[in-house]
Amino acid sequence: MAEDPSTPNPLPAPDDSGLAAEGAERQKPAQIDSTVPHSARIWNYMLGGKDNYPVDRQAGDRVREVFPGMVDIARHSRHMLTRVVRFLAGDAGIRQFLDIGTGLPTVDNTHEVAQRVAPESRIVYVDNDPLVLVHAQALLTSTPEGATDYIEADVRDPERILRAAAKTLDFTRPTALMLMGILGLVRDYDEARSIVSRLMEALPSGSYLALYDGADTDPSYVEALQRHNAGSGVVPYTPRSLEQITGYFDGLTLLEPGIVSVTRWRPESNPWGDAPDVACAGGVALKT
Repeated sequence: MAEDPSTPNPLPAPDDSGLAAEGAERQKPAQIDSTVPHSARIWNYMLGGKDNYPVDRQAGDRVREVFPGMVDIARHSRHMLTRVVRFLAGDAGIRQFLDIGTGLPTVDNTHEVAQRVAPESRIVYVDNDPLVLVHAQALLTSTPEGATDYIEADVRDPERILRAAAKTLDFTRPTALMLMGILGLVRDYDEARSIVSRLMEALPSGSYLALYDGADTDPSYVEALQRHNAGSGVVPYTPRSLEQITGYFDGLTLLEPGIVSVTRWRPESNPWGDAPDVACAGGVALKT
């Protein structure tokens, strides 16, 4: 996948630092390189989308040859995101979302789910793929009562993200920080934990962290990633242990059912029927 820890999925992704949006002025996207696979586009392919290139499909097929369950991870992690946002906008009463690792727009994006529950919700998306920026500007449109914005930036630069997001979000009010499937792109675990801490420190009490990431619970998944990392020319993706994923939530109050496979986080009916555990785990926690 591509090259920037700003794209959601348990496969390799993002890298460069992007430029933050300045007020209402939109960024001009950088040139899109269709010769190098990118995580956002590979993930789009896994989800059955069409916003990808042959090089992305080839990279995705290599992973599926070793680990056919990759498609299940893609589908069920996306379904967990929908359930999480519905809970946060509904029961938790959250009206602000900072979604880092947006990926290419698909069905039930964060702002669509949140604004169906609360039309006044405000959402800031972060990614650093130029193709994501093009689609975000066209498709991530808000209700009249709320707001959406897109920042081209890298998850490894939380201060830049926070500065830019503050143009749309009020960080004196509770906010949901969403890090869905991107921290595995930060190879060093201590650095990944530091990113989460720096972002959560900027948010007030009553805020939430929603996070999932690729887990090392399935040897076939780990092998598929090792092969992908070695041969695809992308930023490596590192699956974490359940203990490491739990560590991202230190100092916060984990909600039930805790850190579980994405298929087990408050499950409900889905288009694919009953699902077994998959090698992607996460949860939701409250900052008190």
